[in-house]
Amino acid sequence: MTGTNDGTGYDLVTFGEAMVRLCPPGFGRVEAATMLEMLPGGAELNTAVGVARLGATATGPLNTGRTSLRTAWVSRLPRNPLGRYLENKAREHGVDTSHMVWDDRPDARCGTYFLEEGAAPRASSVIYDRANSACALLSPDEIGWAPIMHGARYFLVTGITPALSAGCLQATREALSAARDAGAKVIFDPNFRSKLWTFDRARETYLSLAPLVDIMSCSIEGLHGFYGLAGDTPLEAARAGHDRFGWQAVIMTTRVDQGMWRNRVGATVVAIDGTGAAHAYTDRERDVEIVDRLGAGDAFLSGLLYGLFTGDPAHPDWARATALGGAAGALKHSIRGDFPVLTAAEVEAAVETTAMRVQR
Repeated sequence: MTGTNDGTGYDLVTFGEAMVRLCPPGFGRVEAATMLEMLPGGAELNTAVGVARLGATATGPLNTGRTSLRTAWVSRLPRNPLGRYLENKAREHGVDTSHMVWDDRPDARCGTYFLEEGAAPRASSVIYDRANSACALLSPDEIGWAPIMHGARYFLVTGITPALSAGCLQATREALSAARDAGAKVIFDPNFRSKLWTFDRARETYLSLAPLVDIMSCSIEGLHGFYGLAGDTPLEAARAGHDRFGWQAVIMTTRVDQGMWRNRVGATVVAIDGTGAAHAYTDRERDVEIVDRLGAGDAFLSGLLYGLFTGDPAHPDWARATALGGAAGALKHSIRGDFPVLTAAEVEAAVETTAMRVQR
């Protein structure tokens, strides 16, 4: 069973699996480890945490009529210490978990993954242990989406969720439809995981969900490969996405490796205005020293949403939102763990608005 919304409406609803991350300290190997660091993580939960934290520490007025941002994370967890651990970590940062579905089976499992951090020339690697997790065994009828989405402004899901099982795919479709019916804007990130399904199956699913998406977060290579969109530039590819699927905005982050623990990151957001004209907003590129790169894309999205929530909802300031997203994504590289443990003041201080470029 799920909880019920109190009627005020969430600013952001997210749906997806979170897992327990286990990592040997000091670039150790899993097979030789004598201890493991334990942290929470999951794309949709990471973003919910980021938005909740930025809203709670906002230095200016929010356009919500409240003094904070309401975020909700919907998932299915085992009713055991690991499930409670993940719920507690979400609640710690202000995320509503009242719609959680609980698996009471004695053998219910929580998804885990082992992160082995590498150093040149050995690459970092991930070992998943998530098959038949509580979330993967979700039955769509366990979630009543209408009350959750009532009054919601944005809904986020990534391509990881429908990859988990047929039940999760069906629940994703129902969530997208409910979000649309409630007037919430839908954000989707393909977030392709080759260890979960094949490229062809993923592409077929992404294409079927594309017409239900308002804001697409995807690299230009993904727009070409998954969606068959033409265009050599972000502006052209995003314009093609709008013309074919009706997308209102496309988010494209970039990363150039400059070594195992040093990257150069940037982003372009293309938004379609009320007249149908497309505008590209390109954030400055930043050199980042990597403490932990997992969750950087989720942090970008949380910063971008924070920018939209602190501006005029009728006239979104996409340039400012892109800059805040870029700052949050870059800062996340310096933080251990998947969660973007940031404050609004830190993100705003890292923004250099004079570096923004608008292409029309």
